[in-house]
Amino acid sequence: MDELTQRLSAGTHPVEVGGPQPSLEDLRRRFEDLGYVFIKFTGTQGGTDLGVRLDRDASGLGTADFERASGVVHVEGTLVLNEDPVRCVADIDLATLSGTGRLVAG
Repeated sequence: MDELTQRLSAGTHPVEVGGPQPSLEDLRRRFEDLGYVFIKFTGTQGGTDLGVRLDRDASGLGTADFERASGVVHVEGTLVLNEDPVRCVADIDLATLSGTGRLVAG
């Protein structure tokens, strides 16, 4: 397993909404329509921005209210990081577009 994958799989880490234009509206569009979001792990050198294909059964809006920019979105989905298949699990606070996340190997 790659060192970065191993590090991001150990415990939880600070994350924020990533991608080319991180915003509440972009997150909403990606979450609801595209099924593909960007999660940036901010604790790595320069940050690690990952494209995550949502698992719609495991992800959810929970207490999220996009109109009021409040609540939390739960993101779960898969990707390949440095040739390692992983699952990204993150909770994003809509007020700050940040939260915590981790990778699960396998």
